[in-house]
Amino acid sequence: MTGKTTLRMDAAGLNAFLLRAFPEADPEAMPRVTAMSPGRVMLTMPTASRNLRPGGVISGPTLMSLSDTAAYALVLAHIGEVAMAVTTSLTIHFLRPCKPGVLYAEAELLKLGRRIATCDIALWTEGRDKLAAKATVAYALPEETAK
Repeated sequence: MTGKTTLRMDAAGLNAFLLRAFPEADPEAMPRVTAMSPGRVMLTMPTASRNLRPGGVISGPTLMSLSDTAAYALVLAHIGEVAMAVTTSLTIHFLRPCKPGVLYAEAELLKLGRRIATCDIALWTEGRDKLAAKATVAYALPEETAK
């Protein structure tokens, strides 16, 4: 990982910020930051029938949404509470059907530059050794973080 390695927010602060940033979301269905260290965050998200696609597996949009949220949390953990860090790209590879259950996302900071942050996200329900998807997410950082 390149870039800053000091955390500026903790898990409780990130979870509180996400609830404030998305006030219309159901707090019980929101992803939660469960662990973090410099360059990494882990999130969990409960899933329900609303997250399933025909065939009874977790939908692609649900996996993409958690990927984006994990990257956002990871970036904010390093730059602080900056609401206008925005997604510039999200590429996802679906590796196997994602069975219903608690959805896990582990995000790793690949690079934290002055203007762009790039993160790698692994997603699964059945175990870290059975990845359902792998995503790369880039975030544009506001000018105030480059100073």
